[in-house]
Amino acid sequence: MSLLRSTTSSIHALKAAGLGAAMMLSASAAIADSGPFAGFEGSWSGTGTVALSDGTKERIRCKATYRVGGGGNELAQTLRCASDSYKFDLSSNVVSSGDRISGNWSEASRNVNGSLQGKAGGGHIEVFVEAAGFAASISLTTRGNKQAVTISSKGEIRGVNISMTRG
Repeated sequence: MSLLRSTTSSIHALKAAGLGAAMMLSASAAIADSGPFAGFEGSWSGTGTVALSDGTKERIRCKATYRVGGGGNELAQTLRCASDSYKFDLSSNVVSSGDRISGNWSEASRNVNGSLQGKAGGGHIEVFVEAAGFAASISLTTRGNKQAVTISSKGEIRGVNISMTRG
């Protein structure tokens, strides 16, 4: 028996002095299992660290939702993370053309938005995100029910490393 369900998949950008990422739309599980965003759909949560420009590091807790649509070529994402002194709320929408992706992202609590571009495929997404006065590199790797997110920036947030699981 085949079960059609709306799936969630996306990529987020971190920007609060630092970060951003992206993705867009929704579809069935069958569609979400094909295309460059295969394996990203669903709800994810986990922990990691955020490194700030003053040299301090803090533990961070995150929840992400990804939606894959457009025959597997569109991705929408939301990412909410918080540490003891920091939080951000990111959204992104991405479209692929082959292995190349492009789109936009926004960070709601700071009213910041920008564009992104990069590559996706084989459970891996590499993007460069930017906005006025801000740029970051973001890497997402998904294997089964595990996902690793790495963000590098020269802003207030220098780096983020998150390990999440689907569920």
